[in-house]
Amino acid sequence: MSLYQEMYDQAGFNVKVLPCAIIAPETSGWFAREINSPEDLKGLKMRFFGLGGKVMQKLGVATSLLPGGEIFPALEKGAIDATEFSMPAIDARLGFHKLVKYNYFPGWHQQATVFELLINKKVWEGASDQHQAIIENACKAQVAESFAEGEAIQHTVMQENVEKNGVIIKQWSPEMLDVFKKTWEETAAEESADPFFKKVLDDMNAFRDGYTVWKNNAFLPRK
Repeated sequence: MSLYQEMYDQAGFNVKVLPCAIIAPETSGWFAREINSPEDLKGLKMRFFGLGGKVMQKLGVATSLLPGGEIFPALEKGAIDATEFSMPAIDARLGFHKLVKYNYFPGWHQQATVFELLINKKVWEGASDQHQAIIENACKAQVAESFAEGEAIQHTVMQENVEKNGVIIKQWSPEMLDVFKKTWEETAAEESADPFFKKVLDDMNAFRDGYTVWKNNAFLPRK
């Protein structure tokens, strides 16, 4: 959280940031045809977002960042061949399954989406300790609630997609996941030319390295 706040502070925004919701992993995307190798990505026109989009560009994908309401018409007109957007329960509302039938998992590029509450810093600092605690705990409760709901509502949508909508659920092969990981690491190295990006990445990687001790001993399946 200190780094999260520092991001806004060093960018000159006079705000207090609080995470206030989190939703489930995104799908890796909706495709009109199977993707079996990195070569199948080359020349693909795809709606993609953020740093994951930079990874896809390195793999030969022509990416565009379309708002949610413009994705379906773009697919329908052939302006794009594929898209990622959100978790299955949200994607269902946009109707991608009506146009493209291959839905890939896991969403390697966005395993969670964090929603934030931004409050003018002067207003926040002027609030009483009690009011600050109320807001902080309300956001913590909403994070827990949204995380639980996101985990609970995906399977029914996925089952309906397969049973009623003709969707084919696909898992990326280990080879494709290795390609995504390697290309991400190249992208992250390039982005680390920015000192703050590198600071956050180093902090995250240090935590991941330490967390591995707990993960490998506490959870199934064991590798």
